[in-house]
This record gives sequence, C-alpha cells and structure tokens, in this order.
Amino acid sequence: MDALLQSLIQGVLLGGLYALIGIGMSLIFGIVKLTNLAHGDFLILASYISYSVVAATGMNPFVSLIVVIPVMFAIGYIVQNTMLNRVISKGAEPPLLVTFGISIVIQNLLLYYYTADARNLRSPIATKSIIITDGIRIPYIYLIGFLVGIIVIVALGFYFRHTYQGKAIKAAADDREVAQLMGVNIKSIYGIAMGISMTTAAIAGVLVGMIYNFYPTSGSAYLVIAFAVVVIGGMGSTYGTLAAGILFGLAQVMGAHFFGASAQLLTGYVVLLIMLIFRPQGLFQR
Repeated sequence: MDALLQSLIQGVLLGGLYALIGIGMSLIFGIVKLTNLAHGDFLILASYISYSVVAATGMNPFVSLIVVIPVMFAIGYIVQNTMLNRVISKGAEPPLLVTFGISIVIQNLLLYYYTADARNLRSPIATKSIIITDGIRIPYIYLIGFLVGIIVIVALGFYFRHTYQGKAIKAAADDREVAQLMGVNIKSIYGIAMGISMTTAAIAGVLVGMIYNFYPTSGSAYLVIAFAVVVIGGMGSTYGTLAAGILFGLAQVMGAHFFGASAQLLTGYVVLLIMLIFRPQGLFQR
C-alpha cells in the first residue's frame, strides 16, 4: 500500500512539472495558432544557459533564473518578430517548417559549444525529501516543480484575465482582424506571447536540468511530453494543461508501478493515443 501511495504522489508531482513543460506550447498554439516544434529545444537551451551561468558564477540554479528568464524572453520575442511573423500569414506549413529548422539549429549549436556530454544542474536540494513514513517520501525538487507549475499557470490565468496586455493577447487570439481594428499591434502581441512562452520554457528548463541529465538532443523528448500534455488538456487550454500534466504523469508512474519501469513511457503514450482516437480536441476544449 505504501508503494502504491508513493507512486500516486510521485505521479501527481511529476504531472505538475509536465504541465510546466507543456504550458508554453499550449499558450503559443492558443494565441498564434502555431505548433512550435522547437519548444523542447528552447527548453533545453534554457537548461544550458543556466548551466553556463552557474558554472561562471557559482550561483544556485534557481537564482540563475534572473538571467535565464530575460534572455529567453528576448530570444522568443526576436524569433517571433524576425522569423515567424514573416511567414505566419502564408498558411500553417511555413511557420511549422521554420520552427523545425530552428530546432535543428539549436541542437547543432548546443552540440558545437557544449559537445555531446551529459550536463546537469545538480543542487543539494535535489537529493532531499520530506519523509512521511519509511515507505513514503516526497522529493523536494519534485514538490517544487509541482508548486512552480501551479503558480505559473495561475499567474498566466490572472494575467490574461485582469491585465490590459493580457486581454489584448486574448483578443488577438479570438479574432485577429477585429483586434487590429481596435488598435492592437498583432505582430508585437505575438512577439510578447512567444516571449511569455519562452519564459515558461526557461523555468521548466532549469527545473528539468536539476532533476535529469540533459544533452543537446534532449529537446525532442520534452517536445513529445509537451505535445502529449497539450493534446490531452486541449489546445490552448491553460488550466486544462495542468490537469493533463497530472493525468499524464499518473499514467506513466502507475504504468511503471504495475507493469515495471520499462512500461512507464508506454502507458503514458497509450493514454495519449486513446485521447487522440476518442477526444482529439482534448478534455477541456469545447
């Protein structure tokens, strides 16, 4: 029973991290109607930026976010305004190909500068746990990831509902032409949306780097996780992403609990496949 309860706790906590990984992709799809194939690589880019900052200054990886977040926001804003905005009116395929190209470039740049060796953002907190009983422990780093995921998603919900800029972004997402007639600068709004998406990727990238080793090519794995969370929750659904992350995390961990560690990824993707067959619009998409 303790092992089952431990698996449930681990699945829920992992789900919070998965939601954080997927929220940026969901956000940019909901606003720009773009499937960002480079999302996972941007996340790993943030891990490497944090790694460089930590190596140069010795600061805690969490503290490195004061550098990583502005850098990633700027990268997102520049990429959107110099590349994606130029092709976004030409149909769905050109922006998709641009993000695919960006993914390849990021992977090869990271491979060139950092080599193929494994890196990590190890911190003393990564090995500490809250001990409930002898068989039940709550790892601090997973608990932090879960709480940060909730805070980020709630903060985004507040931003879009209660700020002028957030409402302008929602207006652009709902009806681009009407928003333009109301004086909204669509290209600038899209740039800000991509910057916000990259901010969430920055936070996720640092947390991922503190939990797992990462490589220049690790972005592909996190793109699949983000895609699964977005599809299960519903494209563009902010709070649906949180529920989907928890569901996907539980599916993986419970699969490992009942069928062995080798089944962890399989059970998660079986849930994704079932969703694609029976409710392709996601759980929380009308």
